[in-house]
Amino acid sequence: MVKAVAVVRGDSKVQGIVRFEQESESAPTTISWEIEGNDPNALRGFHIHQFGDNTNGCTSAGPHFNPFGKQHGAPEDDDRHVGDLGNISTDANGVAKGTKQDLLIKLIGKDSVLGRTVVVHAGTDDYGKGGFEDSKTTGHAGARPACGVIGLTQ
Repeated sequence: MVKAVAVVRGDSKVQGIVRFEQESESAPTTISWEIEGNDPNALRGFHIHQFGDNTNGCTSAGPHFNPFGKQHGAPEDDDRHVGDLGNISTDANGVAKGTKQDLLIKLIGKDSVLGRTVVVHAGTDDYGKGGFEDSKTTGHAGARPACGVIGLTQ
């Protein structure tokens, strides 16, 4: 079992923890999160970005992690970036808490997400279907108020 964690924070009140677990390279990865400080009752884009670089804030993380050269899409789409995790849903207090499994996210192997950055966006991911200029690349999810580098943990 490989486990990883990202401590998410930034220039805003958005902060939290994202955890990853994977049994083997062919097994799905379980992703769980608890992130506070978002707007209440909102959907916020949630992605893994290419670089583990936060030297210039979350913008240094680069584009979505996309080793197979796909278009942006929903987590359940066949044609999507590896880093497309969709949206997190906040409660009346602005807290997003949840768990999901994903077959494209890997902690083991050449396309591992270790050392890359999880980003919580300021807007809702349109899954590439919104018709905006950036829908097919970013899901039109907006600014990056919080992020964290994915690192190994016990």
